[in-house]
Amino acid sequence: MNLKETKPEMTSSSLVELLRLLESNTILVWLDGGWGVDALLQIQTRTHKDADIIISVSDVPKLQELLGMEGFSVQEGEPPNSFVLANGVGLEVDVHAVNFDNGGNGVYRMQNGEDWIYPAEGFNGRGIVRGMSVKCLSPTAQVLCHAHGYIPVENDFCDMELLAEQFGVELPPQLRRILLESGLS
Repeated sequence: MNLKETKPEMTSSSLVELLRLLESNTILVWLDGGWGVDALLQIQTRTHKDADIIISVSDVPKLQELLGMEGFSVQEGEPPNSFVLANGVGLEVDVHAVNFDNGGNGVYRMQNGEDWIYPAEGFNGRGIVRGMSVKCLSPTAQVLCHAHGYIPVENDFCDMELLAEQFGVELPPQLRRILLESGLS
């Protein structure tokens, strides 16, 4: 399968091909967002419009060069911190580039100029996508990310419920309140 396919979604096979390309070029990647949740659950629960990835800021030039050869260019945001790469035919990669501090925390400069700290222990998540073992944010880090920084949508509520059920992760009060008010809980 070619990364230049015309499907308007990030399929599991496209994701695995992307991850293999990055891995073979020594770019460490952690899945975040919807695919990160599905990797933890080891099953695809829904379609995904993109792949949210976390990489080191130092790997951004190499990432852009590699994906540029596959037809990807910056569609939104501004490298090196927070940006979306797209290939013009439906595949998108939402890049969250971090600087790792001495404690192993990932410091992410968001598009609004504020820093978000991914806790070091959040990078210990492991999952499976189409039989491939992948690095991803831990269930606790996923919940933390979904509870702060943006307004969750229905897919986020479902993802968080699945993580709470599967891993016993406690949902923060504001996310529980949102879940109760939305009728999804």
